[in-house]
Amino acid sequence: MSLRFHEISEADHVIQNPLSAAKLELLGEICDVSSDTELLDLASGKGELLCQWAARHGATGTGVDVSEVFVEEARERSVERDVADRVTFERADATEYPVEDHDVDVACCIGASWIGGGLVGTLDLLRRPLRDDSGLLVVGDAFWSEEPSPGAVKALADGEEDQFALLPDLLDRSQRAGYELVETVRASDDDWDRYEAKQWKTVDQYLRDDPDDPDRDALYRWIDDKRSTYLEYGRRYLGWGVFVFRVGPPVAPN
Repeated sequence: MSLRFHEISEADHVIQNPLSAAKLELLGEICDVSSDTELLDLASGKGELLCQWAARHGATGTGVDVSEVFVEEARERSVERDVADRVTFERADATEYPVEDHDVDVACCIGASWIGGGLVGTLDLLRRPLRDDSGLLVVGDAFWSEEPSPGAVKALADGEEDQFALLPDLLDRSQRAGYELVETVRASDDDWDRYEAKQWKTVDQYLRDDPDDPDRDALYRWIDDKRSTYLEYGRRYLGWGVFVFRVGPPVAPN
């Protein structure tokens, strides 16, 4: 998928993941976000997480995204929410961004674990800017909600079943890598529908409004395939959630 298709299909999204505004707020409460909290959000999109948490809890932080379109919208949103003095948005590839330049309490990557090559790699990346090991690592990612069929693996994971994990395997992978899962917020089927289906209408309207777009046919094929895959496989086999980790297991008292 080209970045441009992503920008077109999510033009009407505020939260660019299958997560409701109420669950995003719940996540802020889970993370104990306050005016003392410094955040780093990699692949931050339109910046709703940072803007919401800055407006409601007084947090400060930096968002990083590769899309100039999304970064500009995030900056505009920060002005509208009157938090432009608390949050900053930078255009950069999160896979190459110097995270060590930050010193934060909470490091996030919601819905873009590809930046670290998967869950564990993303946790390793997010660990680097943490102020200390008491900080929180917040990753939004898909998982197999049941054992996938061969068709689901081919359609949803390019034939690589290990691209996603069943929840018990997700826990095992993270623990073996040295991370403790301490909380989670799961998307409902309705959250998934709102995220996916809203794109269908957005792209349909875009194609009707701009029939001469040179990428028209490719964009239509892309959204048609995405829609068919979701309805046939995604809705049944894929779940999505935000997982909150800390570094290492709790230490037993002496």
